[in-house]
Amino acid sequence: MSSERIVVYTDGACSGNPGPGGWAWATAPAGERHDSGGESSTTNQRMELMAVLEAVRSLATDEVAIHVVSDSTYVVHCFRDGWWVRWRKNGWRNSQRQPVANVDLWEPLVDLVEQRSVTFEWVKGHSGDPMNDRVDALAVAAVPKA
Repeated sequence: MSSERIVVYTDGACSGNPGPGGWAWATAPAGERHDSGGESSTTNQRMELMAVLEAVRSLATDEVAIHVVSDSTYVVHCFRDGWWVRWRKNGWRNSQRQPVANVDLWEPLVDLVEQRSVTFEWVKGHSGDPMNDRVDALAVAAVPKA
């Protein structure tokens, strides 16, 4: 793997929680590469996760490190603090011994992160960061209309 890295911004949106939702990712600095999608009945956390999973899946074919920038503390803290290690060790159960929400997204994402060089950074949402604003707009636009 080269010493280069791709910086990718991700975001999820939901109209109601649960409700119709959208996800999006775009590469920095100007969003040259991007993708988005939506689901008719979902949650905001699920869309945040889907954005990261789809970004890493799409960019993992490049032989470069991936740096994910997200406004989701749920996603960033999971990797920063290693929550997923305990979840997996405990059969994908959380500290209350309940099934981890969105395990169908967490498992493939964790597998990809273990196989690749992927780092995570938190950015405050709706704070004027141009790339965060771009992926937010893409995610909102991807929310299915009733």
